[in-house]
Parts: sequence; structure tokens; C-alpha cells
Amino acid sequence: METKMDWKKALKAHVAGKPMRSEEEKRAEETQLFTELYCQWKGVQPNRQHESFKSIPKFYFKLPAEDEVLQQKLREESRAVFLQRRSRQLLDNDELQSLWFLLDKHHTPPLMGDEKMINYEDFLKVSQEAGPKCKTYFTATVFSKLLQKDPYGRISIMQFFNYVMRKVWLHQTRIGLSLYDVAGQGYLKEADLENYILELIPTLPQLDGLEKSFYSFYVCTAVRKFFFFLDPLRTGRIKIQDILACSFLDDLLELRDEDLSKEMQESNWFSAPSALRVYGQYLNLDKDHNGMLSKEELSRYGTGTLTPVFLNRVFQECLTYDGEMDYKTYLDFVLAMENRKEPQALQYIFRLLDIQNRNYLNIFALNTFFRAIQEQMKIHGQEPVSFEDVKDEIFDMVKPADPLKITLQDLINSSQGETVTNILIDLNGFWTYENREVLVQENPADDLENFGEGEEV
Repeated sequence: METKMDWKKALKAHVAGKPMRSEEEKRAEETQLFTELYCQWKGVQPNRQHESFKSIPKFYFKLPAEDEVLQQKLREESRAVFLQRRSRQLLDNDELQSLWFLLDKHHTPPLMGDEKMINYEDFLKVSQEAGPKCKTYFTATVFSKLLQKDPYGRISIMQFFNYVMRKVWLHQTRIGLSLYDVAGQGYLKEADLENYILELIPTLPQLDGLEKSFYSFYVCTAVRKFFFFLDPLRTGRIKIQDILACSFLDDLLELRDEDLSKEMQESNWFSAPSALRVYGQYLNLDKDHNGMLSKEELSRYGTGTLTPVFLNRVFQECLTYDGEMDYKTYLDFVLAMENRKEPQALQYIFRLLDIQNRNYLNIFALNTFFRAIQEQMKIHGQEPVSFEDVKDEIFDMVKPADPLKITLQDLINSSQGETVTNILIDLNGFWTYENREVLVQENPADDLENFGEGEEV
């Protein structure tokens, strides 16, 4: 306390004897004097830096605040110039064609079937003729990665050329995505990715038939897949590196192919038929046409055999508006239901099954959900299966580290997550599991009619 009082008196005495100055000047001098007094008290000299500061460069640069317009504009322009410079360093179509001609010219005989090969000596010759832009691809590391079991120690020129094209595409795509990275921190928020996909739509011939009025729903459908699988912790942002590393962008850009088969379109989440299918299902479920789904409306999803207990948990844990589900939340639900083998989908369902929020499933949780399956079986005139038998089968399948608890990691490691969740939440899924041996030889569609009229399988 005495030291603090000394500072206060010293500052007052110093300021009192000075002529009138602006408030800004007063604050600056006050700060300077305080720093000097503080350093004296601490026994250090002001502005004296540690020796390591001379060799360690500054690595943290504070982002400009929202009200610092000039700094923000400067940062945006700097990023744009940097990305343009990186783009100019990439090989264009003419340069790629020239590289192919050089590889073909310097290939090393004999042929490997119909495939032309090249040894390391000729590989270096092409490197010298290809120009400075290609230098990064012609390394011993790249050659050794592509080297397989050729008796002459050669690599395929086609494999190498595909490698180069893939690298160029990745860099081009990274630059394209970085243009939408408003924060410049290497990740995209939901709005950033929405803008990217919206501006990508006109470049995808397979989406030419989409009405512009459907664009917003298409963008929402596409973006949800990225965020469902790449942002399972719901942070609201995805690393650009993660986007490039997954196959989703490949699936999206596959729509540039004008001759894409009907089967490929139907299996591609980003295709127009797939997006229209998902949105059409949502509209069909929305019986009161208010743009939202109630619990009763969602109960008709799929075969209509999801249990009431599970649906209750969906509406307890997922984001709803006045007790109803919007399209974005519905998309997460669909992605979880259609991809139950994937860890992200299992994480979604596990959160719903974990009714006690203990991060594991015990016998009480399993019994809670299976009791609903037993009740559904009674309604359809079936003899309920004993819970004890099912419980033992589940633990035998999963083989958890703790014999009385099943964690999410246990489910994932067992590769039985889809089967276990089917047994617990879906009467149709449980029936399929119970009759798995019969279904190998018979068509289950006829037998499933016993579970209710008008149900689809």
C-alpha cells in the first residue's frame, strides 16, 4: 500500500507543476512516468529487452478491431495480393500440356504394358527443361513416393503427371477457398462456405436445372454436410485444410461432369436429385405446411418405425423453435440417420442415447430405449423379445473396456455402432437384426407389411 501511495503522490506533484496541456499529452506523460516508477520498483530498466528478442522474430500480430477500418482494408488487400501472387506461381493449362510432352519425350524404355515409364536420370532432365514453376515437383522425395516394383527403378509418367495435376488443383482450390476466409485465419465460417458454394453453382453443369428460388435450400443442404462431418464439436467453423483433405469437395466438383451417370448423381449428396429428394421428404413430412416439423410429423420419417422415446430425445437435445424443427436441424438428423457407420453420426446418436449425460451407456439407458421397442412389438401383435437377451448381445458385440458401460469410443472401435443403434431406436432396424439369417434368403419387404400398412422398407 505504501508503494502505491508513493506513486500517487509523485504523479500528482509532477502533473501539478506542469503547464496546461491536452488530455492526450497528459495521459502519455502519465503512462511514461508510471512505467519509469514501476520499473524502478521492480528493479529493471525500462525498454530493456531480453537478449532472445534479437534472434526470435515477432510471431503474434493482433487482428484489427471492427472499428479499425483502415487496418482491416489494408489486411484484406494484402491477403488478396498474396493470394494472387501464389496463384501466378501455379502451372496453367498450357504449362501442364508442355510438361506432359516433355515427360513423353524423355520416357525411359521399355514400356510397362501400355504404360510409359521414366527413370530418375531422365526425370532430372525433364526437371531442367520444364522451367522454375515445376521445380517443386521434381524432387527425390516425390520420385521415391511414386516408385513401386518396376525392375528398372522407374516410375509411371502418367502417375507422376496425375500427382502434379492433383497438387495444382489442391493449391488452386485452397486459394479459391482462402478468398472467402474473411478472418484470414485458415478456416471458413458457415456464412463463408455458403458464399463459396453459392458462387460455385453457375460453374456446375449438373446444377443447371435448379431454380434460383431453390438456391438457398441447396446451399444449406450442401453446407450442412461439411459442418456435420468436419465440425462435430459445433464450433461454427471448419479448417480449410480439413475441407481439402476430405472427399466432399471432390464430390461437389464432380458435378462439373456433364455426362455424370444417374447412379452417380443419386449417390452424391451434392447432386440436384439428392438435394431435391431430401428437401422433398422434408416438405412431405410437413403436413401443416408451416415450414417446420413437429415431433409427430418427424415420426413418419423413413419407414415410420423410430420409437417415441428416441424422437423425444431428438427434440430435447437438438435445436428447435417453439418445439418444432427447422430444415437445418432436419438435415443434421438425416445425415446422422443415413450415415450410422460414421463416427460423427454415432456421436450425434450417442448424445441422444446418453439420457443421464454420463458419457457412457449403462444398462438403465439401454433398457429405457429397448422398452420402447418392446412396446412397439406388442402394438403390432409381436411377442416382445427379452431385454436381458438383447442386452447380452449388445455387450458381446461391442466388447467395451468396462463390462458395465459402453462409451462412444467403444461403439466406434467395435464397428457395430450401426447395428446397436438400429436395435435401440428403430423397430424396423431391430426386426432386420432379429431376422438377419432369414433375410439372406428371403425378401424382407413382404414380411415387413405386418408392422403396419403403408410403411416403406
